[in-house]
Amino acid sequence: MDGSKTIALGGAIRAEWPLDWSKLTVNHGAYGATPKCVLAAQEMWRDRMEAQPSIFMRSILPDVLRTNAGALGSFLNADAQDIVFVDNATTGCNAVLRSLDFKPGDEIVLHGQIYGAVGKTARYVAGRTGASIVEVPLAFPGGDAAAFIEALGARLNDRTRLVIVDHITSPSALVLPVEAAVRLCRDAGVPILIDGAHGPGQIEVDLKAIDADWYVGNCHKWLAAPKGCAFLWSRRDRQVGLHPTTISHGFQQGYLSEFDWTGTRDATAFLAIETALAFHEKLGGMALRRRNADLAHQAGRLLADHFGTAYGNEAHPVAMAMVRLPFSGATSAERALALRDRLLDEFRCDAPLIAHPDGIWVRVSAHAYNEIGDYERLAGILDRLIRTDRAAD
Repeated sequence: MDGSKTIALGGAIRAEWPLDWSKLTVNHGAYGATPKCVLAAQEMWRDRMEAQPSIFMRSILPDVLRTNAGALGSFLNADAQDIVFVDNATTGCNAVLRSLDFKPGDEIVLHGQIYGAVGKTARYVAGRTGASIVEVPLAFPGGDAAAFIEALGARLNDRTRLVIVDHITSPSALVLPVEAAVRLCRDAGVPILIDGAHGPGQIEVDLKAIDADWYVGNCHKWLAAPKGCAFLWSRRDRQVGLHPTTISHGFQQGYLSEFDWTGTRDATAFLAIETALAFHEKLGGMALRRRNADLAHQAGRLLADHFGTAYGNEAHPVAMAMVRLPFSGATSAERALALRDRLLDEFRCDAPLIAHPDGIWVRVSAHAYNEIGDYERLAGILDRLIRTDRAAD
């Protein structure tokens, strides 16, 4: 949609979700929130599956899986034959990392804000093969694109076997210059995996334009598909030798055969993609994505002004804002997690708190059901959390 048709969002649209509205939810970026219509579509497919499992698995699932891959491909400017479904972005990254043949002395290049599970997967693979991990610094606050590309280029050499770059970083909500990173790696003859866990539905994603070797993305986050719905896109020349983390009957029968069937599982989350995409378009499509980014910017500015602190990713037009909070005392991941638990348990508020070297930051998300009053309410809740934390020191 071009935004010429608009629909009332914020509080006016909340009946579309089964969320508990007695709690403040400004954390769509973590697990998403699936609307009722998408859950109904998933349940319809589940009913068809359970009505006669053998017929469904053998005669219905293969075709509708490919149909939904085609719908997703149209949204991402990709061919269906290059897209396979996986449970989450981490699963897709595992498939790539564990399919490659690393040797002692090889290097896997990551950046400083890599998603924790993906970084641990890379370290697991490196530990088993004798490869080593090379980390590219990524400044936060800030995240200057040119500086990042320069730093990445400085770490590529004839031992580099893989580069992994986030499209949008999870702990800092920075948009990284993935197309420039792909060009750099292509010129150096190094394959690159883009972790787009937060990309689809939050920013524009054109897989043919990005042209990475592999791109993984979640659909359960910003596209509001059911939990357990993600995809792996592979460039045509990178599909041979790529295997899912579970080897099954399709082994060595081709990319789609291997990934489309990894054993008996409930694939209905994948089959609700068409409905999730239709709902995304109903809410505005591109106009919704721009609206969410604008609202996140307003929220980030509101909170930074309220606390007199930094808005760490203000230059990045995404639907998440990072704001430093004025907590005193030590900064650690454990402390941030404990404070976040207090937000959930005592204040009925879902907003992630993330530790960085200079302090504890809040990452707020903006989706269709959010409005500026949510972040005004959040400021008051955080005031109380900060006061009680100081009183306990």
